Amino acid sequence: MNGSAGLRNLLVALACAAGLAAPAAAQAPHTHQHSFDDAQQWARVFDDPERDAWQKPHEVIGALALKPDAVVADIGAGTGYFSVRLAHMAPKGRIYGVDTEPGMVKHLAERAKRANLANVSALLGAPDDPRLPEKVDLILLVDVYHHIEDRGRYFRRLQNALKPGARIAIIDFRRDSPVGPPAAARIAPQTVRAELASAGFELSQEHGFLPNQYFLVFRAAGS
Repeated sequence: MNGSAGLRNLLVALACAAGLAAPAAAQAPHTHQHSFDDAQQWARVFDDPERDAWQKPHEVIGALALKPDAVVADIGAGTGYFSVRLAHMAPKGRIYGVDTEPGMVKHLAERAKRANLANVSALLGAPDDPRLPEKVDLILLVDVYHHIEDRGRYFRRLQNALKPGARIAIIDFRRDSPVGPPAAARIAPQTVRAELASAGFELSQEHGFLPNQYFLVFRAAGS
C-alpha cells in the first residue's frame, strides 16, 4: 500500500478485522464474520506501519506518563501493537497483554520472547473477566469498549484489579470518524463517561490529538 489510497485500504481492513462480542483481538474495529485463528495474517493488518500515522502509539503512551515500574493491562491486546511498546516504556514494570483469542495470546507470547521482552506476559482472558493475576496501575482498552457486553458489570469488576490511584484509559472510534465499526456499533464518548460513572469512575483526563478516536482516562471516584 502507498499514498492515501493505501492508508484508506488499511483503515478499511482494520475496520473489518475485530468484530468480536468481547474484547479479543481488538485494537481495530468490527464485524462478526472473521476468524482470528491465523494471528500471523492479522499481524500484517494490525501492525502495519501505516497504522502509526493515525493511532499515534508513542504519543498515546507519552500522554499516559507511565512510571518505569508501572504494571499495565492491555486488554484486547491482539497481536501486541501496544503491549510491546508499553514494555519499552516501563522496563522495570510488567505488561499484561490480555486477549480472549488463544491464537493471539500465543502470537504475543512468541513476539515478546523474540524481542527479549521479559516484562510482557500474554494472558488468556474471559469475555467478562480479564483474569489479571495482580492489581495494576493502568488498564488500557484500545478499540475495545464497543465490543464489551454488560459493560457496567465488567467495569465494576475491574475496580478490584486496580491499585489505589490507578487509571483506566479508553480509546475508541468517534461517531464522525471516516473509518471504524458501523455507525450503529459506535459508542459516543458521552455514553462512555456516563457508563463509567455508573461503574464508580470519574473522568480525570481527556486528550484530543487522535484524528479518528476519543481518548478518555478515568480513575475510581474519590481516589
